[in-house]
Amino acid sequence: MSQRTEKLQKVAREILGESIQRLKDPRIGFVTVTAVRVTPDLSSARVFVSVLGSPEEQAETMAGLESAKPFLRAEIGRQVRLRYLPELVFHRDEGPELAERIEQILHGLNDPRDEPEARD
Repeated sequence: MSQRTEKLQKVAREILGESIQRLKDPRIGFVTVTAVRVTPDLSSARVFVSVLGSPEEQAETMAGLESAKPFLRAEIGRQVRLRYLPELVFHRDEGPELAERIEQILHGLNDPRDEPEARD
C-alpha cells in the first residue's frame, strides 16, 4: 500500500469521525468510525463503523449514514486535495460485538459456579 493511500485512510477516518458526530439526522445514533480502507486507485473507500443500539436502531443509523454520503464526501473534499473523491461505502464493523461475545463465552468457561464443589 502506498504512503498516499495510508495517509488518506487515516485522514478520512478522522474527518468522517468528526463529521458524523455533527450530523443532525435523528436516525443516527452513537457511531464510531473504526477503519477506512481505500482502494489503490482511490476510487472507493470502505468505511467501517461500530454502531450501538438494538438491531432496529443500528439499521436506522446505517440508513442515516447512507443519506449523509454526499455531505460526508464533500467534507473529505474540503479538507483533502484530491482530483477525484472516493465513493463512500459504509459497512457495520461487527468486531466489537464478536469480541464481547467471545469474552462472555470465556467468562462462562471460568465461572467457579460450574466447577464441582471441593470436599474436605
